[in-house]
Amino acid sequence: MPGAFNALTARSIEKTGFDALYVSGAGLSNAVYGLPDVGMITMSEAVAHAHNIAAAVSIPVIVDGDTGFGEAMNTARTVREMEASGVSGIHFEDQILPKRCGHLDGKELVSAEAMAEKLRAAAAARTDPDFLIIARTDARGVIGFDDAVDRAKRYLDSGADAIFPEAMQNRDELARFAERVNAPLLANMTEFGKTPLLSLAELRDMGYRMVIYPQTALRVAFKAITTMLMDLRRDGDQNGWIDRMQTRAELYELLDYDGLTKVDAAATKK
Repeated sequence: MPGAFNALTARSIEKTGFDALYVSGAGLSNAVYGLPDVGMITMSEAVAHAHNIAAAVSIPVIVDGDTGFGEAMNTARTVREMEASGVSGIHFEDQILPKRCGHLDGKELVSAEAMAEKLRAAAAARTDPDFLIIARTDARGVIGFDDAVDRAKRYLDSGADAIFPEAMQNRDELARFAERVNAPLLANMTEFGKTPLLSLAELRDMGYRMVIYPQTALRVAFKAITTMLMDLRRDGDQNGWIDRMQTRAELYELLDYDGLTKVDAAATKK
């Protein structure tokens, strides 16, 4: 599931053949608000962002629910609001607020029981039994691998449908986690983090059933945008970038411009 930081990126993900996509909290913080991913985005902002993306595509959308935007009852409300927004699932993490990126040092955890309470509330709040609730544990980078395994098992007992072990530090840890936790597992293949970048086939063979690439499209896009802007400032024109641009026709196709034109024509037909 590649990460979509806006609705147009989501359309690109669907158009290129992916079966699902991911909405990263970091992508929302970074691309929409120009902020670091440290828990400054509100639940309402996250729900509106998720709704805009889900409305643009027909494939399932999984959303980063951060810490549930509060305690157990806040987590329950987040599930209701996200479910109503049209997404197919959400993950919650066991960090305290203010949270940190999962691949940075200095994270702190809530107690396992506090996280279990959130998950029980989340499971009770959903109205669609197919709405996926994923429990993310950041314990590997705070307490250790064994605690991450223990927490994962407790979270499954508390109502989570799947587990997201964040910041595993090598291939062996990813494999051992899958051996010890009997559940659908999600692997995070974010770049420049603590986890090595493995292929989809490798992760599938280990037992992982979901793989997210949360910031890949954003990092590529903004590297290209920055380079283009430097060239534009230096050269005074964009001619050197024409062959690397999406054309007007390609953009209109991605936007289904013709489909909207047909709707407009039908509406005005007499």
